[in-house]
Amino acid sequence: MAEQQKIHPMDVEAAGSPTAPLAPRELLGSEKGDPAQHPPQPPSRTIPVSHSRPPKRRGGRCCCRCLCWTGCLLLLLIILIAVSAGVLYLVFQPKAPKYSVDRLRISALTVDPANLNVSATFDVTVTATNPNKKIGIYYEDGSHLSVWYSGTSLCSGSFPAFYQGHRNTTVVNVELSGQTQVGSDLLTALQAAATQQTGSVPLQFKGDVPVRVKFGLLKLRKVRFLVNCDLVVNSLNVNSQISIRTSRCRFKLRR
Repeated sequence: MAEQQKIHPMDVEAAGSPTAPLAPRELLGSEKGDPAQHPPQPPSRTIPVSHSRPPKRRGGRCCCRCLCWTGCLLLLLIILIAVSAGVLYLVFQPKAPKYSVDRLRISALTVDPANLNVSATFDVTVTATNPNKKIGIYYEDGSHLSVWYSGTSLCSGSFPAFYQGHRNTTVVNVELSGQTQVGSDLLTALQAAATQQTGSVPLQFKGDVPVRVKFGLLKLRKVRFLVNCDLVVNSLNVNSQISIRTSRCRFKLRR
């Protein structure tokens, strides 16, 4: 009879339990570590770093505001002045005064060839016309009138001070006298002009007159009237009737 198979009893509880580890549990853990010993760390977050800025200065802003306000005020002032000037122009309609040299008489003209001196006295009749309806002209002291020949002043004088009303024409007689030293060529030309009766002698009459203009009841600041007249006369003969052949006057206003 075959050999009977031997059956060995086995402890079921012992068989179900796992075999005891041969090394400590801390050494048997995985590379990530034992979950029981090392709990999972929360994901790290990048915290932005805020750099504090220096406080802005308010001085620059205030300066800009001041400049803006100043520019606005200047612009407003310019606009007001322009509007006022336009209103005055429309109301008063200003026109330039007119001047002319109507008569010329030479009471003295002395030529000294030895010293090259010339002494002259001219009587000049000037007509001033104010064509404005609502504007008056105050002629002030401190004026200067002169007669020139070939770029040399022969005599000088002043314009009288008076008030010229609206639409007024005033005839003024002024006496101009003076003495000057000239060159030999100019002296010869003056001697010839003083002896001839019919010729063409160019002269220049200049006027610089301070005035104040009156708009209605408003009297403006002092300005200067500049008058320049180009004349051609027939002669410079003393005590003779001098004929003014051509006369052309220009007017300019200067502050």
